[in-house]
Amino acid sequence: MNYSDKKEYCGLFGVYGRPDAAHLCYQGLYSLQHRGQESAGIAAADGQTIRTHTGMGLVGEVFDQGSLGQLAGNMAIGHVRYSTTGSSGLRNAQPLTVEYSRGPVSVAHNGNLINAQLLRDEYEAYGHIFQTTSDTEVIVALMAKPSHIAKGDPLGHVLNHIQGAYCLLFLYPDRIEAARDPYGIRPLAIGRLADGSYCVASETCALTIVEAEYIREVAPGEIVTLDASGLHSRFFVKPGTVTPAHCSFEHVYFADPSSSVFDENVHHVRKRLGMRLGEESPVDADVVVAIPDSGRSAAMGYSAASGVPLERGFVRNHYIGRTFIQPTEKGRSDAVKMKLTVIRESVDGKRVVVVDDSIVRGTTTRGKIQALRSAGAREIHMRVSCPPLRHPCFYGIDFPTQEELIAHGRTVEEISRFLGVDSLAYLSLEGMLACFKGDPAHYCHACWSGTYRIPVTYTVSKFSLERHQMQMF
Repeated sequence: MNYSDKKEYCGLFGVYGRPDAAHLCYQGLYSLQHRGQESAGIAAADGQTIRTHTGMGLVGEVFDQGSLGQLAGNMAIGHVRYSTTGSSGLRNAQPLTVEYSRGPVSVAHNGNLINAQLLRDEYEAYGHIFQTTSDTEVIVALMAKPSHIAKGDPLGHVLNHIQGAYCLLFLYPDRIEAARDPYGIRPLAIGRLADGSYCVASETCALTIVEAEYIREVAPGEIVTLDASGLHSRFFVKPGTVTPAHCSFEHVYFADPSSSVFDENVHHVRKRLGMRLGEESPVDADVVVAIPDSGRSAAMGYSAASGVPLERGFVRNHYIGRTFIQPTEKGRSDAVKMKLTVIRESVDGKRVVVVDDSIVRGTTTRGKIQALRSAGAREIHMRVSCPPLRHPCFYGIDFPTQEELIAHGRTVEEISRFLGVDSLAYLSLEGMLACFKGDPAHYCHACWSGTYRIPVTYTVSKFSLERHQMQMF
């Protein structure tokens, strides 16, 4: 999958009880860079004060020894962002740090709130002034409401007012609180360092990089507190009353292959997806090649199931960054040419099976197919390790509009002709769900099936809060 087709959500990391908290947070964010490349930030607390540093760009561009050295404290939370609500700009970079009646707090958010605009309208009607166009600030506004502060569990009360997908880290001067939505759509893992201190992260690959032992996931509807007395848990939704809706796309594409998401390793899930695809849609061919990077695991599985040897067909240029990510079709085509080079000797004169994790618009995939044809591939058979994407996501994936999705309103045969392949097959929805160890009923598959587990009554598109703000003046 090319970055110009769909974007990741965001990545979170937090650590409590370490004098080098900001440095550990930096390392954790570095390993989560695949989840967001627009901005990065860290907030650190020393028991009294919260200091925050945010910037646009990659983690290594935003931070240096000087900026990290200013983030004193034994606790910190960090964030890497891809904007799913609110534009890409410094004012929307996180963690978002504010002062309210109970003191300072920093918030980092992974996900998308589907009732953000409704809540924002309500608060603006009473005179609240928002400083950002991110749905995260709506959470802060709810926290500051006097009637919410007066509740026995103010944070739990606030979380019961928001709808959608969210994992949240809250940094107070004396503690960190981590929360996950009742459906468990996004992953959030807890780790323990060798000295007994705790950390939390969007993926377990971040725990590995700081040499933390994976303990468990934050449960759906749970708030986990990290403070001087250790780890504590409470629920803002009664456990067992909400059926989980884990995002299937974490396993298909988003998560790092080394991570364990929803309690199973991503690489091995993708291999099973490829094996099932090989069983469902075999083809006589000479080689199997993967679209790097996320198609590699599925291609391994397809090769194993089909008996067709795996070959390296593309080389990816790792030095092409976000500068080449363009919103136009020509820009996406240029990005393909710059990022991927075909190894001619691997495909020339051969019948090639090309395995990718998904197809969104189809334009970048068509460019890759054309490159294979130019390199001499005799036949090209496209195999995709998930079903056709036909529906938008309102839970934090920045998919194009429904009309831009190549599978919307088109048959597989029509898509095949558009791509210029000799055959095209997708993994079935049933086959995909069978590759997950968990109960199939516990996964969200709305972007394929159109069945939305969380009722979508009020929706927020990526720039709707900007448009809404402009309409007010």
